[in-house]
Amino acid sequence: MPADLYDVIYRRRDVRAQFTGAPVPEDVLERVLAAAHAAPSVGLSQPWDFIVIESVRTRKAFSDHVGHERALFASTLSGDRAARFTQIKIDGVMESTLSVVVTYDSQRGAPGVLGRHSIADAGLYSACLAIENLWLAATAEGLGVGWVSFYRERMVQDLLGIPDGIRPVAWLCLGPVTHHEAVPDLERHSWAHRRPLRQAVHREAWRPAGQGRAAGPA
Repeated sequence: MPADLYDVIYRRRDVRAQFTGAPVPEDVLERVLAAAHAAPSVGLSQPWDFIVIESVRTRKAFSDHVGHERALFASTLSGDRAARFTQIKIDGVMESTLSVVVTYDSQRGAPGVLGRHSIADAGLYSACLAIENLWLAATAEGLGVGWVSFYRERMVQDLLGIPDGIRPVAWLCLGPVTHHEAVPDLERHSWAHRRPLRQAVHREAWRPAGQGRAAGPA
């Protein structure tokens, strides 16, 4: 029986250290990519592409780049923040089975992409919806996904031969995992904490925290 949608949403984690490296069956990978490709998109432009990377050499080159960017970020920290960061694993590029890079093509469906005339980023939002679909489908399949963001877009474009004008939006590590953590990594390391839903919900208009609910319709 398919996993309950809400269960999958709350079990999903940004995976770093739990990858096993075991193979991903081709039919499972196909289902996960098909779910990503089924995402809604502005003007039905489907502005995404998916680059599946299994090559150890390619992943090692990217992993080395990520390590360099991690060191640069670490150099900006001090004190307790620096100490906490040393304990945080930021990627599972080499431990995961494979990687999927999701790209965004702003010219897909242009000119005149229906619904994008006043919000240029609507196409980019569409690519992010594909990523979320991929993530939830992978979780339902018992796989883990980790989104790596410590990279320079130009480096990834050069590494993967991505044409100019097409952006690498996400480098995703994908594969079987030992488990999904009950508590997200950044919370476990006290780097950040979730805020409760009530602080994020506004009624009728924006209300600064602590000012109560906005009045209902007049």
